[in-house]
Amino acid sequence: MRPSIKENFVDDTIAFSKSHNEPLWFQKMREEALNHSDELKLPVYEKINYRSWRLDHPKAPFQTPSNDNQYDLPETKNLLVQNGDQTLVSKLDQKLIDQGVIFTDIWTALKDYPELVQKYLLSTALKPTENKLISLNLALMNGGSFLYVPKNVQVKDSIQAIYLQDNHEQKDFVHHVLVVADEGSEVTYLENFLSQGTDAENIANVVVEVVAEDNSHVHFSALDQFGENVSTYLNRHGYVGNNAELDWAIGFMNDGKVVGDFGTDLRGEGSHTEAKVVAITTGEQVTGIDTKVTNYGKHSIGHILQHGVILQSSTLTFNGVGHIVKGARGSDAQQESRVLMLSRTARGDADPILLIDENDVTAGHAASVGRVNEDQMYYLMSRGIDEETAQRLVIRGFLSSVITEIPEKEVRVRLTDMIERKLINGQQK
Repeated sequence: MRPSIKENFVDDTIAFSKSHNEPLWFQKMREEALNHSDELKLPVYEKINYRSWRLDHPKAPFQTPSNDNQYDLPETKNLLVQNGDQTLVSKLDQKLIDQGVIFTDIWTALKDYPELVQKYLLSTALKPTENKLISLNLALMNGGSFLYVPKNVQVKDSIQAIYLQDNHEQKDFVHHVLVVADEGSEVTYLENFLSQGTDAENIANVVVEVVAEDNSHVHFSALDQFGENVSTYLNRHGYVGNNAELDWAIGFMNDGKVVGDFGTDLRGEGSHTEAKVVAITTGEQVTGIDTKVTNYGKHSIGHILQHGVILQSSTLTFNGVGHIVKGARGSDAQQESRVLMLSRTARGDADPILLIDENDVTAGHAASVGRVNEDQMYYLMSRGIDEETAQRLVIRGFLSSVITEIPEKEVRVRLTDMIERKLINGQQK
C-alpha cells in the first residue's frame, strides 16, 4: 500500500516551515492542508484527461535548487526574481514603497505583513479544500510572492516577476502567488515562469490568486515557459468586486504537459473581466486549458478570448465556460475559442459551455477547429515567400487578435518572440 502524502512529507514540511520562520497560523494551515490532501479529489475538466501525469504524487518538494541561473533581466524598477525558495532579485521603486505598495517573497510577507496575508491567502479567491492540487500547493509550497497595492494608489509602471523552475535535478516546483489590489487602486503585473535544465522529470504546481477590490483595476499578464520534462498544474483565479476590473493576458508557450485552470468570479455589481489566452503546442505535448468566468454580480461582464495553434503530434483542448448565476441580472457572458491545426497527426478541441440561470442577460459563444487558410498561403508564396515563413505569417495573423489586446508593449514583443520560437521548433520535421 502506498504511504499517504502526509506520511511522506510531514517531517520535511515541518522542518522547511521552521527554517523559513513561518508564523504558527501558517504552519497550522500547512498541517491542515496536508491532513486533507489524501481525502480530496482531483479537479475534473471537460475533455481534459491528465490523471496519468501523477500531479498528486509529489516526490521532492524541499530539495535545494541549483545555482545555475541563466536569464536576461528586464529593464524595470520593480522586479522580483526567484529560484525555488531563493529570492535572487527584489527591488521596488522607492516612490511605491512610500505609498505603501508591497512586493516581496511570500516568507517576508508572512513575517512583516501577517494580517494582510492571512486576510486574503486562500480565503477570498480560492479555498484550500477546493481540490486536491490546491491543498497540496498549500501544504508543500516552496516558493511564492505577495503583491499588495493600497487603497487609491495608481501604479503607472509595471511590476514584474520571474520565477525559475530548476529542472537540473529532482525537485517539485510548488509556487503560490498572491496579488491584491485594494479599493480604487490600479496595477499592471507581469509574471514569467521559466524552466532551467532538461535533466530531470518534475512536477510544477502553481496557484495564483488575484483579488481586485471595489473600483480597482488589475492588468495581469503572464508568459509561461515550463520545459518539456515538466508536468504542470497551473491555477490562476480572480475575485472581482463592485465596479472593479481584472484583465487577463496569458501566453501559454510551454513545452511539456500542462493543465491550465483559469477562473474569475465576478462577485460585485458592475464587475468586469477580459480573459485572453494564446497557446501553441508542439512535439508530443498535451495541453488542456479550462477558462471559466462566473457572473455573480448584477450587470457584470465576462469575456473569454482563446486562440491556439497545434503543430506536429501535439494536443490542445480549450474549454470556455461562462456561468451566469441566478440573480445576476443585466449581465453579459461572451466567449470565443479557436484552434488552428498544422498537422494531420495533431489533435485539437474547442469546447464552449454556457450555463445560464437568469433570464435578463446576454450571452454568446463561438468556437472552431480548422487548418491554415490555403488562399492566404497561396497569396504569400506567389510573392516569393517560402512555405514555412508564409505559414508562420498566417499563424501570427491568426493570433494577432489576442496579442494586440495586451496593453503592455514589452509583453507583446516578448510574446511575439516566444511564438516565433515555438513555431520554428514546431515546423522542424
